[in-house]
Amino acid sequence: MEKVKIGELTKIRTGKLDANAASEAGKYPFFTCSKEPLKISTYSYECECVLVAGNGDLNVKYYNGKFDAYQRTYIIESNGSGKLYMPYLYYFMEGYIEELRNQSIGGVIKYIKLSNLTEAVMELPSVEVQKKVVEILEKLKGVIKLEYEQISRLDESIKSRFVELFGNIYEERFETKTLSQIVIEDKNAIKRGPFGGALKKDDFVEHGYLVYEQRHAIHDDFQYEKYYITKEKYEDMIGFKVVPGDLLVSCSGVTLGRIAEVPQGAKEGIINQALLKLTLDQSIMMNTFFINQFRSDEIQEVLFGFSRGSGIPNMPSMSEVKSVRFICPPIELQKQYCSFVHQVDKLKVEVQGNLEKTQLLFDSLMQQYFG
Repeated sequence: MEKVKIGELTKIRTGKLDANAASEAGKYPFFTCSKEPLKISTYSYECECVLVAGNGDLNVKYYNGKFDAYQRTYIIESNGSGKLYMPYLYYFMEGYIEELRNQSIGGVIKYIKLSNLTEAVMELPSVEVQKKVVEILEKLKGVIKLEYEQISRLDESIKSRFVELFGNIYEERFETKTLSQIVIEDKNAIKRGPFGGALKKDDFVEHGYLVYEQRHAIHDDFQYEKYYITKEKYEDMIGFKVVPGDLLVSCSGVTLGRIAEVPQGAKEGIINQALLKLTLDQSIMMNTFFINQFRSDEIQEVLFGFSRGSGIPNMPSMSEVKSVRFICPPIELQKQYCSFVHQVDKLKVEVQGNLEKTQLLFDSLMQQYFG
């Protein structure tokens, strides 16, 4: 198959505008280095093209119509040879973007040069084959989009069911209790991870008791295991112990407030400084019900609306955290809700599995077509 340089098939120019030329009321897309286009009131270009952000994120877009562009956005058009189907170039560039990131230069904000694009080499089948490749990839992309939308609808159904059964958290339809009243009677039932030098480099071993990290709460990923401590160190830090059924909350950064339940079968261990551990009294509040209440806008605003830190969101003081109030409906009503959530979660697992298979097929075809 023929291999050609992108510069031999295209003409490439850059936009002329500053980013502040955008207008929220504009009717035309304004392509900058952001993933999503802005709006602008006028247009300078009307063509079918592939757009490559020249600095920052280095993302790729396809567009056909009237638009305008930021001065560091590359506009790639066909040179009229009839050899190139532009959506095919878009998919090539999608696969090539990581190479562009590797080639980028500069200090704080990396950027690419025109030659990084013109010298890029791709295999060029006939236009008919290019169109067939795009058709296959577009269909798979459509399936992936539908599966993401299905997951989103399932998530929304959980939220809607909560409102249907319990209303707004602060409508006072049910009794409320503070966080300190719904955990078990144990001084370590609400526990922030150890600060300072509690864990030193020499404390870590290849196998032993797991150190739970922020990632576990953020991604609900309990297959992830990286740091372990000895039995002796674990016993020394027993107040920070984590067991299946505990809840982990991210304590700082943009993921502040993410929450996950430690599943059955997970390893015993301790939390690090980036986590808050909760052990609920299941006769008062079930984990699944609490998690979905905790994720509500109302609770997140109360807990973290006044978060502290020098520019980095951070967990409030433990006294403030313990005083936050949660609704406590009858346990049978909680069970009814939790049963619904578990059924929806089963469907989500099925859809997620299908999504992963579709994504894997898409990725393998991208590799096959574009290397």
